[in-house]
Amino acid sequence: QVQLVESGGGLVQAGDSLRLSCVASGRTFSRYDIGWFRQAPGKEREFVVAVSWIGSRTYYSDSVKGRFTISRDNAKNTVYLQMNSLKPEDTAVYYCAARVSPDAYSLSARRDEYGYWGQGTQVTVSS
Repeated sequence: QVQLVESGGGLVQAGDSLRLSCVASGRTFSRYDIGWFRQAPGKEREFVVAVSWIGSRTYYSDSVKGRFTISRDNAKNTVYLQMNSLKPEDTAVYYCAARVSPDAYSLSARRDEYGYWGQGTQVTVSS
C-alpha cells in the first residue's frame, strides 16, 4: 500500500506559478505510476498529467500541455507538479493518485485505474 499527501496549493494571480508536491509513504513507491487529477466545483474530477514509475514517460492533458511539468524523485518518494502560466480555469482541488505500474511504457488517464489517492490541495487562480 501507499499513502499520498499533497501540498503546495494556494491563491495566486493569473500568469503566476505554483509547485505542488505529492509525498508518498509505504513500500515500493518506485513501482507506482503517479497521476495528478483536479476537480473544480460542480465538475467531475479530470486527468491532468501522469508519470511512469521510472520517470521516463509522461502524459499530459491538452489543457495543461506546455504549461505544467511533472517530475519525480524516487529517492525522496516525491512527485512534483510545476504549474506555470496559471489561468483562472486551472482553479480546482488537485489530487495525486497512484497505480501499480503494469509496465515501463503505458500510462493512464482513467481515474478507476488509480487505487490510491491523496486528500487534495486547493489551487485558486484569480483573474
